[in-house]
Amino acid sequence: MKLISSEFKIRFIKRIDSLVGKPITQLLSSPHFYPVVQVQSILIIRPGGIGDALLLAPAINLLRSNYSDAVITILAERRNAGAFSLIPAIDRLLLYDNYTDLFHCLHSKYDLIIDTEQWHRMSAVIARAVSSRMKIGFDTNERRRLFTHPVPYSQNDYEAQSFINLLHPLAIRETFANSSPFLAVPESAADEINSLLGSITSPYIAIFPGASVKERRWSVGKFRSLVQYIADAGFAVVIIGGKEDKDSGEAILSGSNGLNLAGRTSLAGTAAVVARSRLLVSGDSGVLHIAVGLGIPAVALFGAGIAKKWGPQGKRHMVLNRNLVCSPCTLFGTTPVCTAAVRCLDEIGVEEVFEAVNALLIT
Repeated sequence: MKLISSEFKIRFIKRIDSLVGKPITQLLSSPHFYPVVQVQSILIIRPGGIGDALLLAPAINLLRSNYSDAVITILAERRNAGAFSLIPAIDRLLLYDNYTDLFHCLHSKYDLIIDTEQWHRMSAVIARAVSSRMKIGFDTNERRRLFTHPVPYSQNDYEAQSFINLLHPLAIRETFANSSPFLAVPESAADEINSLLGSITSPYIAIFPGASVKERRWSVGKFRSLVQYIADAGFAVVIIGGKEDKDSGEAILSGSNGLNLAGRTSLAGTAAVVARSRLLVSGDSGVLHIAVGLGIPAVALFGAGIAKKWGPQGKRHMVLNRNLVCSPCTLFGTTPVCTAAVRCLDEIGVEEVFEAVNALLIT
């Protein structure tokens, strides 16, 4: 029930944005650009899910490298706020859906505002309303009018690269290289999971069975079979996720040895679990990007999502994708209800996934 409610809330917010956001962006005047002599304060707006927040880290790290003395503030949402605990370059976190934080933000002044939302308009409205000398954002629709520097957006770019491209108006032009970790696990999170992992004495593989929408979830039955393959290979299994994944975790481990930590850790705690694992198996999800950001190998199961944009990059990871005619079907940040029984994921076999796991373990 909680998972359904979460999906409904996300769809509802997107619907409201489509109804109200467009007329508001058309009513507002375009901002004036005032040259920035010295960048001392930066506001980054990042509503939405955990995955986008995590893949924003390389761009934030570049900002920190180029503006070492600037105060970097993030305006996020409750649902993705935990992701920013993994990005040490951030100085302050405000919540988009907390009236006190939003009020504070609207009455502050910044040298630079970067709206990292890709499609929806209300974040661009906030970027326009907050006082700043320079406003950067994607030019994907009417929202372009509300920035001093709109930046092109491509569906063909890995999303971490898309966020880095937002720095072009600042003369920062880098190419994303997945050669080193771009996230960090806080010490407190590592301490959090010490006792929880006490019963695991052998190397383990982490499994995340969830996703924000059901069209991105591999079946519980297949995960259960995969666990048996992994156990036969001599590895333990640790299930990770939120409270909504707890029942799935229990079903996956039914009759097998393993540890179900779904719903028992914070997001940073989940990152600490992934950081100690040999490998992560996950669908197209925010948790997948935790492994990528920490330099942990990942086997990623893709169907509805655009693998070129959201799939992990580099030889340390493997993306399994059937590439059916109907997939990817996600467009403009929205995944439609599937009428084909999610064949794109269902046709990915258990043995195929285990072969990918084994291939990464021996490299």
